[in-house]
Amino acid sequence: MEQGPPPPPHEAFGPLSHDRAGFYDGIMLQPSPAFMITARPRALARWLLAVAGLIVAMVVVGGITRLTNSGLSITEWKPITGIVPPLTEAQWQAEFDNYKRIPEYWTFNRDMTLAGFKAIFFWEYLHRVLGRVIGMAFALPLIWFWARKAIPMGYKPRLIALLALGGLQGAIGWWMVASGLVERTDVSHIRLTVHLLTALVILAGIVWTALDLMALHRNPLSAPARLTMPGIVALALLFIQLMFGALTAGLDAGYAFSSWPLMGDAWFPAGVPMMSPAIANAFDNPVVVQFIHRWFAFAAAAGLIWLAVRAIRAGALRAGWLVIALVLVQIALGVATLLSGVQIDIAVSHQANAALLLIAAAAAAHRVGSGAHTIKVS
Repeated sequence: MEQGPPPPPHEAFGPLSHDRAGFYDGIMLQPSPAFMITARPRALARWLLAVAGLIVAMVVVGGITRLTNSGLSITEWKPITGIVPPLTEAQWQAEFDNYKRIPEYWTFNRDMTLAGFKAIFFWEYLHRVLGRVIGMAFALPLIWFWARKAIPMGYKPRLIALLALGGLQGAIGWWMVASGLVERTDVSHIRLTVHLLTALVILAGIVWTALDLMALHRNPLSAPARLTMPGIVALALLFIQLMFGALTAGLDAGYAFSSWPLMGDAWFPAGVPMMSPAIANAFDNPVVVQFIHRWFAFAAAAGLIWLAVRAIRAGALRAGWLVIALVLVQIALGVATLLSGVQIDIAVSHQANAALLLIAAAAAAHRVGSGAHTIKVS
């Protein structure tokens, strides 16, 4: 029997695959007319990229909060009412009195004035407000797109998972802060690392999903990109390097040695007290953590450049060259951070560039993994 012409392409098809119910032996079945009219992958992609921009801003503000020792200035977690800052002098004094009860104040800041407290309060407050803004910027448009049936098939579970990760990130943030309120004079470096890495995983997931949606907009028969070996290796190496960067920040390990390439007058300083078991040094010893972060950077750089070359060969010249450029900038900023004695503006630039490098690497990996997965209809 002779087949009629195939139905017109439309962005509503979603991330189809050969095992999806709409396909059988290469024949595409007619999708729902409602989805044909209402799905808007490009609008969703633009929304997700805007949220990604907010997350980059959050990473920057988080870095400033850490470097200014502002993270413990708010000693309570009030997800709803905490959006309102102190407005009267009495309210400011009450917040300051709460801060005076924690070990950080008694150990380091006994001479702090109310004006000094307001300065550190600002950065932690801004960090928490940005977290709430990101949550609303994700959840409210998601509800709207869902109600309008604008989400292409197959993407709702992914978007729900990203929303759940965002909620988990808020809880992790308080879990981190709580570690510094009773016995410690700062937050746990392990919890800080979990907090930052979760934010970066969310960032990468949002960018990847946005790129899938943009590909779907350009070609209604495109399937979601796959994470291929170059992407897996490069992103895994970058993830490890970001982990050691977070540990370096959490342990204040950047202050241990401010020379390059030697640490003092040796590649690895003699007489450094070591922990037992030996593996603990990689996570808890500031000197060892700084050493690993210094030199693992070049392993991560090699993996990222390999990914960039593959992306360029796949036709993604912009993403590939951007990865290479950001890798070089990141190494230069890392060295400058050490040589400056962790000057705040340089250190924050180093952290911001890491987030941008992650975005570029995700884009390059997406391009490498999307070239051969367009669905063909016979």
